[in-house]
Amino acid sequence: MSELRDQIETADARAITWMARYGLALLRISVGIVYLWFGFLKFFPGLSPAQDLAIRTMDVVTFGLIPGGVAIVILATWESLIGVGLIVGKYMRITLMLLWLQMVGAIMPIFLFPHEVFMHIPYAPNLEGQYIIKNIVIISAGIVLGAAVGKGRMQADPAIVRKKEAAD
Repeated sequence: MSELRDQIETADARAITWMARYGLALLRISVGIVYLWFGFLKFFPGLSPAQDLAIRTMDVVTFGLIPGGVAIVILATWESLIGVGLIVGKYMRITLMLLWLQMVGAIMPIFLFPHEVFMHIPYAPNLEGQYIIKNIVIISAGIVLGAAVGKGRMQADPAIVRKKEAAD
């Protein structure tokens, strides 16, 4: 039984090591792909399910100073730049600042147009509302990526590692 436990612990340690080594890069690249994909769709009228809501939100936020056609191109460019920045992994502080600013705008329809993003306010979002609420995950990913800027890779907390080693 002890041999089986040792094999399980070894496999667990290898899996954790693999996740620590590659997890941050996979998170950064996968969020980057989502941004690039969704941003790219906005360059083509009618392809993004969020296009009309995004245009109306930008119209309210800019007090109608930016025409809808221009606003959607700005947003498409902004999101695509975030995507490229995340995928490439360069200029991460600027990329994450753009991400967080974009997230503020992306969440605004919940407050500006609640009847358009909920079937029953505040607990039953429609498809657009779900599209917006999923941004909680992107915000969290941005926080994790921001915490790792400049460190190069994820590491386990040394105090936790020492405690586990002492227990073994």
